[in-house]
Amino acid sequence: MAYKSLETCLLDLEANGQLVRIREEVDPYLEMAAIHLRVHEAGGPALLFENVKGSKFRTASNIFGTLQRSKFIFRDTLSLVQQLIELKNDPVKAIKNPLKNFAAGMAALKALPLKNPSNKPVLFQQIQIENIPQVHHWPMDGGAFVTLPQVYTEDIDEPGIMHANLGMYRIQLSGNEYRMNKEIGLHYQLHRGIGVHQTKANNKGQPLKVSVFAGGPPAHSVAAVMPLPEGISEMTFAGVLGGRRFRYTYVDGFCVSTDADFVITGEVYPGENKPEGPFGDHLGYYSLRHNFPLMKVHKVFAKKNAIWPFTVVGRPPQEDTSFGQLIHELTGAAVQAEIPGLKEVHAVDAAGVHPLLLAIGSERYTPYTPTKQPAEILTIANHILGTGQLSLAKFLFITADDSNKLTTANIQLYLQYILQRINLLRDIHFYTNTTIDTLDYSGTSINLGSKVVVAAYGETIRSLATEVPACLQHLQYFEEPEIVMPGVIALKVTPFQSYSTAIKEIDILNNLLQSKIDELQTVPVLVICDDAAFVSETLRNFLWVTFTRCNPSHDIYGIESSTINKHWGCKGPLVFDARIKPHHAPPVMTDAATEKKIDKFFNKGGSLYSILP
Repeated sequence: MAYKSLETCLLDLEANGQLVRIREEVDPYLEMAAIHLRVHEAGGPALLFENVKGSKFRTASNIFGTLQRSKFIFRDTLSLVQQLIELKNDPVKAIKNPLKNFAAGMAALKALPLKNPSNKPVLFQQIQIENIPQVHHWPMDGGAFVTLPQVYTEDIDEPGIMHANLGMYRIQLSGNEYRMNKEIGLHYQLHRGIGVHQTKANNKGQPLKVSVFAGGPPAHSVAAVMPLPEGISEMTFAGVLGGRRFRYTYVDGFCVSTDADFVITGEVYPGENKPEGPFGDHLGYYSLRHNFPLMKVHKVFAKKNAIWPFTVVGRPPQEDTSFGQLIHELTGAAVQAEIPGLKEVHAVDAAGVHPLLLAIGSERYTPYTPTKQPAEILTIANHILGTGQLSLAKFLFITADDSNKLTTANIQLYLQYILQRINLLRDIHFYTNTTIDTLDYSGTSINLGSKVVVAAYGETIRSLATEVPACLQHLQYFEEPEIVMPGVIALKVTPFQSYSTAIKEIDILNNLLQSKIDELQTVPVLVICDDAAFVSETLRNFLWVTFTRCNPSHDIYGIESSTINKHWGCKGPLVFDARIKPHHAPPVMTDAATEKKIDKFFNKGGSLYSILP
């Protein structure tokens, strides 16, 4: 269905039992986000808040709360977009099946953005930043944030919409040192198209013109998060996915989406930054205060009866998980087509996406030798780490499966497959002093940390322990051993103090276990942590704690380790130090008082009564 606006989408969801209106007054300070989190966790409907404290505008959330709802929203165009992406990867298919692919070709006509006449009214009214619902998501957040923005910029050397970038970069509306209605914060991370545009503008000593769209047809939000190749306009993708051309005009030299509910225009001047954050982010921790570009507000527009969309991110899974699932549905094997030999790749949502990547490749280099060891998968790993946002991966596990039965979708079975085959002296490959995700605080400073590739291939060389071996049950300093999954055991240890102390603690563990290596053949991984019971309780807990709290170069150790010709390995188990470190950001936690306040919405007589089981 080609939605002309956000409201037409919400009305369609309501007509199909997938939206609930909340008529009571709701405070955008913490309450709105807390309601969203509770409903999302229960797999509940989209929400329309009709009475927002301090604002005349309505808000909506959980629009993309489940993959099923996202697929419902794009039910008329999803298969056509998949066809177009498939045809891009293999154009010969269009020639072989012209009738079958005719519909996809016709859908592509919607890709061209449509410029509205300049005399057509732009939205409905001019407002101020303070008139926008000031949604404050987590207790320690630095102010109100835009969490579903579509941030539009143009290339100063090649102006125009076909060379523009549309990205979802969070915007801070208030708090910190920002002057209300005059300034807002623009946060963007590594490998984002807006960075190229700002660099070019800076080099010419000119401000970068920025337009922030909110709302509009839901395809516009998805286009803003779609990892498109550089040079392909997100506005063309929005048109195809939405079944309706992206409509725009220019006001005072700024591009304005005429279908958006809200538009903020402004400029970012070279060298002008202000502290942005903290903000409870999608790794499940706060991203802290750092200097990011300052956007000087020019004008703010709102359409008649505008609806402000928002989401809440935190420890996954959250609504942004559905974005990732939808992108995977759309792109299918696009990444595999780009990287020769790659069969599957899976950014693990439970670990915060970028910290952990699982991959399956091919091993075709030396079919003439009976020895099976990593070769081609190492080439594929380097290609993965040089490809777009995949390059942000911190832990990359890769293997090959000659039987084609293995899948990255079953995370535990995949990891067990790796652990049954890993040669701990050969298969660990570090990348030190390199870039990592901006939101990942396990590194040595913002954007800086390390990576590790675990490339294991060959015959099974070990079975995996399903019980704690006797040699781990009564260790001094390392207590409460718990089986996390076959082959992985968590040990509780005293809180982290410093890396110099950690090295001494690992030396103690090494002295305790180096004579027990034969007894530990079935245990290739030990995780030392603050709470072994929590880590072992669920696979989700293990993935989150281990891979968000480890900097590979600093936090991976090994029993009886050695470095030979600059290659590191160990004879005994790998040891991951997954304790919280002093430089880590604090995890996000809900506010108890707010949780109690929102109970009224779910009690009898409240708008959300009977929504939750």
